[in-house]
Amino acid sequence: MAEIRGIPFDAPLYHGDEEHDGAFLSCQAVQAIFTIASEVEGLLPRQLTPAANPAVGVVGIACYGSSIVGPYMEQYSGIEVRDPGGETGFYIPYIYVTTNDAALASGRETLGAPKKLAHIALTREGGLIQGTLERPTGKRLLTITAQPDSRLRAAARQMYSTHTNFYSVRHLPPVNQSGKGTVTQLVKWCTDRTFRRDEWGEEVLFTGPVSLTYDSPSVIDPVHNLGLGRIILGTYEEYDSRLRAIDLLSNE
Repeated sequence: MAEIRGIPFDAPLYHGDEEHDGAFLSCQAVQAIFTIASEVEGLLPRQLTPAANPAVGVVGIACYGSSIVGPYMEQYSGIEVRDPGGETGFYIPYIYVTTNDAALASGRETLGAPKKLAHIALTREGGLIQGTLERPTGKRLLTITAQPDSRLRAAARQMYSTHTNFYSVRHLPPVNQSGKGTVTQLVKWCTDRTFRRDEWGEEVLFTGPVSLTYDSPSVIDPVHNLGLGRIILGTYEEYDSRLRAIDLLSNE
């Protein structure tokens, strides 16, 4: 299988294979799924349309204990969309990682995930779990607080897929005023999760009250553009995951 290598070629920043099949182990994540109380069409590539009306969004914070590029934390924001083939998934307009240059570069270069470096935390206090995003330090962009006090019910679990499609735009700017070298590609990729099971054989997949706040809006990092409407579901998850690229949906 052909190898994907970052640059410089004699000392690549990251490695992968031709399918960009990556493993993420000992993961923990807290997230909120909600209706978006703002227009999203301006955030989406023209090939994608909102999958629901009103549009549905997801905001989450995850800690990856081990991965092909090492451990790191990530904050992601997504809009549920439908692609030209009729499949649904989440378009990712904003995504942040803690200091890990391989995670940043491989995400941007291989998949087009628009990763930026930020300060991300996932903490516990009593029965509460809180995730925060700051950029720079002290500029709190969002806070998600969850009280995962019950297991996800069987009916809801059947609707909660372990396979999720994602979409992002990989863009190369021109090298000069002639426009030479410009490439814009819509990339489709996916993750498949296996939830950790506890001593009783139950999946570590909990739900409960969750709040999401955009603490300090920023025109530099406008994560608040996914306006919060009604919370649909809040979860806390522990899992292993595999990531792979699926296809280019456009290449312009």
